[in-house]
Amino acid sequence: MANLIVVGAQWGDEGKGKIVDLLTARFDVVARYQGGHNAGHTVIINGRKYVLHLIPSGILHPEKLCLIGNGVVLDPIALKKEIEDLDAAGITCNGRLFISNRAHIILEYHRFVEQGDEERRGQEKIGTTNRGIGPAYEDKMGRRGLRVCDLTNPTVLRRRIEENFLAKQAAFPALADSLSLEEVFRNACALGEELSQYVVDGAEFLNQSMNEGKSVLFEGAQGTLLDVDHGTYPYVTASSATAGGACIGTGVGPTRIDGVIGISKAYTTRVGSGPFPTELLDVTGEEIRKRGQEFGASTGRPRRCGWFDAVVVRYSCLINNLGSLVITKLDVLDELKEIKICIGYRYKGSRLRSFPPEISVLDECKPEYLTVKGWNQRTAGIRDLNELPVEARDYLKRLSDLVNTEISVVSTGPDRKETIVVSPHSHLKSWIRPD
Repeated sequence: MANLIVVGAQWGDEGKGKIVDLLTARFDVVARYQGGHNAGHTVIINGRKYVLHLIPSGILHPEKLCLIGNGVVLDPIALKKEIEDLDAAGITCNGRLFISNRAHIILEYHRFVEQGDEERRGQEKIGTTNRGIGPAYEDKMGRRGLRVCDLTNPTVLRRRIEENFLAKQAAFPALADSLSLEEVFRNACALGEELSQYVVDGAEFLNQSMNEGKSVLFEGAQGTLLDVDHGTYPYVTASSATAGGACIGTGVGPTRIDGVIGISKAYTTRVGSGPFPTELLDVTGEEIRKRGQEFGASTGRPRRCGWFDAVVVRYSCLINNLGSLVITKLDVLDELKEIKICIGYRYKGSRLRSFPPEISVLDECKPEYLTVKGWNQRTAGIRDLNELPVEARDYLKRLSDLVNTEISVVSTGPDRKETIVVSPHSHLKSWIRPD
């Protein structure tokens, strides 16, 4: 059985939740490998909307198992609520959801610190969700973090919380006015006890599953351009959002991975601050936002919208060695008479040969556009490639050629069924089951 990684090819919010949900039908286990509850994966099934933040989208399939890997930073309060919300919707996590005992945890003081850090940045704000993700990863890398396995060891837990609390209070004196050390400790102990039934050795769980012939689908959060190493640093998330993060974030060796697919919108969006060469600050951008309902699943923040950027996606194909690409939200472009595609960047009069690492350069890049004719026909809900307008098919062909990667699937709406498998020869043909 194959083991597959799903990764975002832009700045996140590409529609990974729906695609993971579709693919789950062909896999036994779904594993989330990085990020925190700043991610929001939206899945619509028979008209009902589910928004997941920490739990893999595979949980919506009753017979599948799900793992939150060690690369995730876990907010126990947020996870508890997500479990309760799913239970209220008739979806049980008992016996199906597992949490790596090596995953680091987010506590109340992490959220306080992140808010303080953002305020200190003034005009240079990153645009974080203020949910404590970054500070929790900082503690992890600073070797002062708390892990899930520590939640059931009161002695270690109290000592670590006290050390961290006092250190953060020194930097943010107002912390003690907002939080009680004792309350943080008591809450952590209680949540650790409640969540203990889900805790396993994540690496052992996944590798044993593979040894038994089970297939694993690895679900990433955010997108390639938000990766802490390869993204638009410092306007990035604090974890490895590329395909390489799947191995680190779960404890599975790279030779056990059989493929990587990338998810990209038919246009581009971004949340928060940072460079965005193809951003549309006009009526067209607002129209795309409105038609695409481009508001964050976790925060409700309006997303910045722009034309498809082939430079960005081509870079993502390189970084992740994508075997194929899924294009989502094609239907959002239905009413546009003309559509632009960014085919390159010019900086100070010269065309760049690769995606620039310097934010100062990227800020000054001028996109080179190819303008194509729109199709001005409804594509929403179409499930057969041949039923798409010729112009829409031409548009998809252009995108594929520009990023030098096969487009294997096209999403024409949010529901499971609103999906086209493009190529009968695609390696995804046996993995996607829209109905």
